[in-house]
Amino acid sequence: MRRWILLLLIVLLVISAGAGWWFREPLWKSYRELTSGVKFAGVPHPKPDPERYAVLISELARWRGDLTKRYRNAHNAADRSAVEHDARVILEHTLPAMMRCWLGTPWDFNGTASKPGNGRIACGYFVATVLQDAGFQVNRYQLAQQPSENILRSFLEKNACVLSVGQPYDQFADALKIARPGIYLVGLDTHVAFLVIHSEGFRFIHSSGSQPWCVVDEGRDDAGVLQRSNWRMLGNLTADHKVLQTWLKGEKITVRGR
Repeated sequence: MRRWILLLLIVLLVISAGAGWWFREPLWKSYRELTSGVKFAGVPHPKPDPERYAVLISELARWRGDLTKRYRNAHNAADRSAVEHDARVILEHTLPAMMRCWLGTPWDFNGTASKPGNGRIACGYFVATVLQDAGFQVNRYQLAQQPSENILRSFLEKNACVLSVGQPYDQFADALKIARPGIYLVGLDTHVAFLVIHSEGFRFIHSSGSQPWCVVDEGRDDAGVLQRSNWRMLGNLTADHKVLQTWLKGEKITVRGR
C-alpha cells in the first residue's frame, strides 16, 4: 500500500513540474506583477515617491523660513546657537526622508532627473538635487559635474573633511561607530553619496552604478560600493556651523572647480 502511495506522489510531482515548465513564462510574469513594490523574503522593492518628496520640500522651506526669521532676530551668540541647533535637528530628520523618496529611481551615468522616478539619475545629480531641493542655494548642474572632492569642498573647509586611502573597510566602518552623528557627504574613487550616521550605525544612500542600478539605502553589510573604494573622503554637513549658517541665511554656494 505504501509503495502505491509513493508512486502516486512521484507521478503528481512530475506532472506539477511539467506544468510549471510549460507555463513558466505566464507564471513568472504574474510573479513579477504581484511582487512589484512589495517585500519578498525580507528584500524591499521600493518605488519612488515624488508626491511625498514635494511635501517634504514644502515643509522644509516653511521651517527654514521660520528659522531664518529667528536667526535674524537673535540678540546674541547663544540665541543664534539655539537656532542653529534647531536647524540641524530639522535637517537631520528631513534630509534622509527626502533621499528615501528617490529609492528605486534608475541610475544612469548621464542621468539628470529632477524628481524621484522622473527619469534616471547619476550619483552626483542625486546628491546635488537633494541638497538644492533642501534649500541650499547651489547650482545642481555645476555641482553634480564635479569630482567628489570638489563636491565636498564646495560646502566644507578642508579641515572639516577626513580622507582615508587604502584603509580596510571593516576598520573604516568601525570608526564610524564613534563618529559624530549627522548627514555626511562621502566621496569615493569614482562616486559620491550620502552617509547618514546615527547612534545605531550608518546608512549609505546613493544612486548606485552597480547592481541594482538605482537609488538605494544600504547598511554596513550591503554597501558594496563603499566597501570596494580605496579612496574615501567624509564631511559632516549638519555638524558644520558654516553650512548651517549658509542654509539659514540663504547664501549662494560657490561650486569649487577642478
